[in-house]
Amino acid sequence: MATRGRPRTRPRATYRAGLTRDRVFRAAVNLADEGGIAALTMRNLAQELGVEAMSLYHHVADKDEVLDGMVDVVVSEINARVAELDAPPGGADSAWKTAVRHRILTAREVLLGHPWAPGVIESRTTMSPTVMRYYDSLMGLLRGAGLSVSLVHHAMHALGSRALGFTQELYAPQNDGDPGVDVAAIMRGQLADEYPYITEIAVIEAGNHDKDSTLGWCDDQVEFEFGLDLLLDGLEILHDT
Repeated sequence: MATRGRPRTRPRATYRAGLTRDRVFRAAVNLADEGGIAALTMRNLAQELGVEAMSLYHHVADKDEVLDGMVDVVVSEINARVAELDAPPGGADSAWKTAVRHRILTAREVLLGHPWAPGVIESRTTMSPTVMRYYDSLMGLLRGAGLSVSLVHHAMHALGSRALGFTQELYAPQNDGDPGVDVAAIMRGQLADEYPYITEIAVIEAGNHDKDSTLGWCDDQVEFEFGLDLLLDGLEILHDT
């Protein structure tokens, strides 16, 4: 009897025979890298691995566990990258700032290769041992530089998600790319009475960067580094007092 729909993909014996949780998670990362997080379904993931969808459930409980595993893959990539870079702070008073800055910008570089990752990381309700090790090693870098326990505690709260290389941008588009306001009207100055300071910043910054289509056009990398440097400078001042 003929069946409807797409013909069933024949499982690849190499994947079926050697399927592991790690393979599942890495395949999920590849799928999201190529098509965005919306492309990640259990059916698509099974096709990516060349197995039947039910085979996945021998290794993971559900999609939520896959998302947890994807975060671990990305953070493991960060951990591996920074392990090649880190060295104990040297004699210079500001050496720890350079080391922390380099580490966080390395994390950002990794996450820029996985644009879906910040949203997934923020959606997790618990931290895995992999994520905990990343934060612990970052705290160790600060403590090794002589910052007090209390100051390191405050620093981690201040850094927040920036410690993993991303932030929730103030001017980022909201749901489905809809900014929620008439950006063009702001850029034309038509809402200056209602939003005088937003209009001022948007128009001037757009002019500075020769842009005219977005609210307060920003270079994300510049703004990320500005915020990071501001925090590190503040920590240095507190550490020295």
